[in-house]
Amino acid sequence: MKIKISSKDIRESLDMPAPTLPTYVSPILNLANRFARGTAPKVVGQMTELIQQFGGRTLDEWAKWYQEHHPDAIRAAVRLIRDKLREYRSVMDAITDGIIEEWVKDLVLAKTFVGLRAQEAILKKVAKELNMSYRLADVGEEAKGIDDFIGDTPVSIKPSGYQTQVTYGETFPCLMIFYDKQDDGTVVVEFDESKLTSNSN
Repeated sequence: MKIKISSKDIRESLDMPAPTLPTYVSPILNLANRFARGTAPKVVGQMTELIQQFGGRTLDEWAKWYQEHHPDAIRAAVRLIRDKLREYRSVMDAITDGIIEEWVKDLVLAKTFVGLRAQEAILKKVAKELNMSYRLADVGEEAKGIDDFIGDTPVSIKPSGYQTQVTYGETFPCLMIFYDKQDDGTVVVEFDESKLTSNSN
């Protein structure tokens, strides 16, 4: 059995209603805090350790205990986030329709194209790192499940999530290269180099 408990359910069970904030405020503050690092451990303390040191049970007890041990932490966090919001305001005032158009074009056109062509970029990068030649598969080879070749080795390039879709015992006619796109656009690639049949150009 699998049970999912939302943060709302947890708050309700602990009789801790979420604060009522104006529309957009919460995501804006989350974004500002992410860059300001206002609630980083060096500012507010390592929470997983502090909550273990805390001996009480109620929210009021925790708030009192925490503020006695870290009397300046909340003010420091507020100051860092407020400073970042001031930066945002100056940036917001400088955003023109031209800047917005450039951003939208990059998202809709460039990043979409990059996403679609990521496979070829991965192939080139892996071949370069291994100092090996590469080529794209032809139509007949693609029909066999082959995407590309590195040296003489047929390869298939798939997102990392594809691994969870593989049927137990299933085998592949080629080297599998799995990739995972990070939030910052970085692509992490994983494969078994020992399965390559050639190690030179």
